[in-house]
Amino acid sequence: MKTAGHSEATTRRGLELTPFRGLRYDPDRVGSLASVTSPPYDVVVRPDGLHHLESADPHNIVRLILPQAGTPSARTEQAADTLRRWLAEGILVADPDPGLYVYEQQDGDGMLQRGIIGTLRVTEPAEGVVLPHEDVMPPVVADRAALMRATRANLEPLLLTYRGDGVMASGTTAGVGIGTPAGPGAGTTAGVGVGTAAEAGIGTAAEVIERTASRPPLLATTTEDGFRHRLWSITDPVDLARVQSDLAGRQALIADGHHRWATYRRLRLEHPSPSPWDYGLVLLVDTVRYPLRVRAIHRLLHGLPVVDALRAVDGLFRVRRLDVPLPEALAALADASCAGNAFLLAGDGAFHLLDRPDQRLLARTVPADRPAAWRSLDATVLHATLLEHVWRIPEDSPAHIAYIHDTAATVEKAERDGGTAVLMHPVREEVVRDLARQGVTMPRKSTSFGPKPASGLVLRALEI
Repeated sequence: MKTAGHSEATTRRGLELTPFRGLRYDPDRVGSLASVTSPPYDVVVRPDGLHHLESADPHNIVRLILPQAGTPSARTEQAADTLRRWLAEGILVADPDPGLYVYEQQDGDGMLQRGIIGTLRVTEPAEGVVLPHEDVMPPVVADRAALMRATRANLEPLLLTYRGDGVMASGTTAGVGIGTPAGPGAGTTAGVGVGTAAEAGIGTAAEVIERTASRPPLLATTTEDGFRHRLWSITDPVDLARVQSDLAGRQALIADGHHRWATYRRLRLEHPSPSPWDYGLVLLVDTVRYPLRVRAIHRLLHGLPVVDALRAVDGLFRVRRLDVPLPEALAALADASCAGNAFLLAGDGAFHLLDRPDQRLLARTVPADRPAAWRSLDATVLHATLLEHVWRIPEDSPAHIAYIHDTAATVEKAERDGGTAVLMHPVREEVVRDLARQGVTMPRKSTSFGPKPASGLVLRALEI
């Protein structure tokens, strides 16, 4: 079957990362680089976080990734008009030469992450090159697709991981993490630090990244969350070829950005190949060298008071009230999660720990045609059992449910709005990896890998 000029793959191809002319803010035209950046669109807490970013600078990237207007079409038209105006006024300027970009993030605790930003050939899951691990919500994909069509731009990179052949940047041998299956020599070179990357033979992409990061950056800024961000460009043809050659045989896992990747796939099929839509903007991080953090994404249930949520689960879960601060409640959730499915409800000034679900309820509500690891996920039980059968809340309706990364913000919004916060415990990284390799996707918004790339440091206009 052929669709819009795309034929089924006949030979296995790996990651194909290509240079592009990045769009970047002119630092002389904005208040500061930190004031025009934003978290990814789906991490911004709305409306409070959105209003904060809008007020930080009139040119904050949030005006492009989350435009505000009365209708969906007006929002996308507004974003396109804003982008055109910023380009015409020189607020955003294209770099003179195509390149790949080394991107570094470091927090106040010394956590360091480096990766490489470029445009990646868009593939289907069946090709086994870029592996998704979560389901997506069609309305969100439709929204992102409309925005990309209108702006003809990739406004923020999504986060992908792959496995190189070397050691952690700290100099210790890395265990098997998310990304491609480890090869025979993966994780076996111990005691080699960043400064000896080339001599250790840890892989040409890693060597180029580390060498590039030893030079003065194109930009450096520290955002209000305490993260320092630095960016370099790679334009040397030899270095570009080394990176591309190293990645060509590798496989990636989507860590953050499933909806944007699904959007890339949709838009690729809409445009005959070859076209700029064959590629999408990504950040690739080698998790052998820079392991990611895995956090949970919480749920805010609008219009469901905690008292009603608890009444509905009476007799179906064990429920314990916890009159303790948030850190202690999360610790209790972590302990309960070791023994099975557990959730923390909040919104009435206390915390309520749900665990030990009725096994007959799970047998009746959780689909039996999936692997045991999928059936036992907290997100599976939450969506299949609690949301669908107990609380009867549609998982893809913004009027009924919000997905929030910030734990404290989820609780605060529930208490303020009279809803119920459902706090989750992070899923183990090895479970994500194993399910992805089996081609099994987890329920939507099951994980939050990070740190995530800041939006606004480098963009891609498809026609530049």
